[in-house]
Amino acid sequence: MKRHLSSILVWIAVAVGFPYVAAMQGQPNMYGPSIMADQAKGIAAAAVAEARKNQWTMAIAIVDTAGDLVYFERMDNTQVGSVDVAIAKARSSARFKRPTKAFQDALAAGGEGLRILSLEGATAVEGGVPLVVGGKIVGAIGASGGTSQQDGMTAAAGAAALK
Repeated sequence: MKRHLSSILVWIAVAVGFPYVAAMQGQPNMYGPSIMADQAKGIAAAAVAEARKNQWTMAIAIVDTAGDLVYFERMDNTQVGSVDVAIAKARSSARFKRPTKAFQDALAAGGEGLRILSLEGATAVEGGVPLVVGGKIVGAIGASGGTSQQDGMTAAAGAAALK
């Protein structure tokens, strides 16, 4: 009986501790030095080029590691509402160290993913992407003006220009 109880206690400890260990192993990148204005302008230029290539109008926001605005650009004829959305996507991505699509997907899955709704500042719409240099997050880009997928493609094109 004692052996059986010990086995059960070990399994409970493993079951309770496993999510914590798994979460720690999956931690996103650490922060590095914040992105500089000249770098941010180049990233935005690449994002705007992607949007133009596809005939989309976008608002592009580049933020530092704290989620504070470093550079912003709104293409002609971009809807005014996209200004705040682009900034919110970039800020969310920088502060939570992940693309905003991760929140969108978790929310869409329902169940435990609905907890995303209680995270202050988490924007659950694709289009925010962390900016990574040397394995460290230096800021994030947010794009808004098209569909979620178009915003994501635009932001990804900007982020790719940093590499």
